[in-house]
Amino acid sequence: MDLQVTQENLNKALSNVARVATGRTTLPILSNVHLQTENNRLKISATNLDIAISQHVGTKIKKEGSLTVPARLFQDFVNNLPKTAITLKQDGHKLLVQADNYKSTINGVPVDDYPVMPAIQDGKNFSVPAQDLKKALQQVIFAASSDEARPVLTAVFMHTHEGSLFLAATDSYRLAEKKVAMIKQGVSLLVPSSAMHDLLRIIGDQVGSIEVLYDEQQVRFLADNVELIARLIDGTYPDYKKLIPKDFSNKATVNKAELITITKVSGLFSRENAGSITVSTSEADKTLSVKSIASQVGENEAKTEGEVVGEGDITLNSRYLLEGLQALDGDKVAFSFNGKLEPIIIVSPDDNSYTHVVMPLKS
Repeated sequence: MDLQVTQENLNKALSNVARVATGRTTLPILSNVHLQTENNRLKISATNLDIAISQHVGTKIKKEGSLTVPARLFQDFVNNLPKTAITLKQDGHKLLVQADNYKSTINGVPVDDYPVMPAIQDGKNFSVPAQDLKKALQQVIFAASSDEARPVLTAVFMHTHEGSLFLAATDSYRLAEKKVAMIKQGVSLLVPSSAMHDLLRIIGDQVGSIEVLYDEQQVRFLADNVELIARLIDGTYPDYKKLIPKDFSNKATVNKAELITITKVSGLFSRENAGSITVSTSEADKTLSVKSIASQVGENEAKTEGEVVGEGDITLNSRYLLEGLQALDGDKVAFSFNGKLEPIIIVSPDDNSYTHVVMPLKS
């Protein structure tokens, strides 16, 4: 291998790819990135056996070759180089890196034992506008569980319903659902949330569409010249739509920013009480109030005015409510519930594509 590449392009590719490489594995080679010349470009790849990311970078190639090098060292080194042309030369199992007055030798490992994710055979495909998918991921991904004891809930559920593509995530305490786009075919994919976090970073400011190819075991997202392949989680996602009520006895439409502020303030007083706050609606006063009591530090109650129907109260986790509110678009929020034991629903009156559900705490 003998080639020349710009520091900006190489650094950007490594930031997309190298984070997948991990040192916490019984296979030391998985902590490396794979460098390979391919079709007059440099292909940079990394995998942890569940997720694989690769990116092609435009280069001036004098000699073909392939090698794996330590991901973190190579990424940190390139990140600190000046924005200039970088020369990469392979000398056996070593990579010689030179840029201006910098010259280094990185010990590599032959590619013979580097694992490759199997190709998707006879897969189905569809495309999604890149920024629509990015927005959807931002609004749902944080609701996925991190508890490996229930693998299905660590996924982002990408599926179709009545001709629309949805993303959904839940940890059984809260649920986020976003309608992304219209789509003709039926889709049902349990994509690891870790892979979706990587995809979110990859999309960035990209315009155009994300191409999605999938079979029963894997899914591939193609964003410009970056490819992400992930193993799908095996299982059946909960029929969460049954959890979302259609009619409500209590509903308050208020200013979103004001509700976020009073929730934050009340949350300060609820730290010793597992984040417990009580939200109340008063049709007579046309107010929605948030109250918290902490025996050690005191208590707090704050109100915001709005359009209110019904009288009632419900106890919630302040962080779950706050994260749901921050994911909503628009200046107003509709806060709806039926009783102390049923979930609350928050939506934007101006956008029915996003729904956030928070389960109540036992008061």
